[in-house]
Amino acid sequence: GSCWHQCCPGRNNGCWAPGARRARCYCDSYCERTGDCCEDYHAACRHAAVGCVVGPWGPWSGCSSPCGVGSKARSRQVTVPPRHGGEPCPDLKQRRGCHGEHPTCGTAK
Repeated sequence: GSCWHQCCPGRNNGCWAPGARRARCYCDSYCERTGDCCEDYHAACRHAAVGCVVGPWGPWSGCSSPCGVGSKARSRQVTVPPRHGGEPCPDLKQRRGCHGEHPTCGTAK
């Protein structure tokens, strides 16, 4: 099968060509994971692929709870979005636990 003039980003079951022995071969970027790409997929499609690029992590937020268990979060931005079936973006947000220790916590008890 041939992907010439037919390359799709992501997972797209409508992006296929007739392959050997009446089987379908695919021209979407997901075919690399499933192993059912058309023979010319890399030559026809991957040359234009652009993977996601993200910026640095921002600072952690303050703890969501001034006293006791809470959470902090941080994020980063996409600087170059993926195109033509390039690598998808990684997580843009992270969260972790924290323990609020505001000066008034001890007196609130």
